[in-house]
Amino acid sequence: MARECFVCHSCGEKVECSGKARPCEVLEGWVMVSLWNGPETVEHYSFCSLVCLKSWLDAQVPEVPTAFLKAFGEGEE
Repeated sequence: MARECFVCHSCGEKVECSGKARPCEVLEGWVMVSLWNGPETVEHYSFCSLVCLKSWLDAQVPEVPTAFLKAFGEGEE
């Protein structure tokens, strides 16, 4: 039977899916993301939880500079 290993792109947790278990049961709670980078170019990412997905997303999106937020009265503590 073929085995497939899924690794969380954020924390590194691994789950092995053998031919005996159904992927929908083994991967319950996991999130899979496909990121299109151009024609016929797609990257696939697996995350063991929404927390790990959020962590990865936060790292992908640049942070708005504090000076910019302060200019509009936001970001002040």
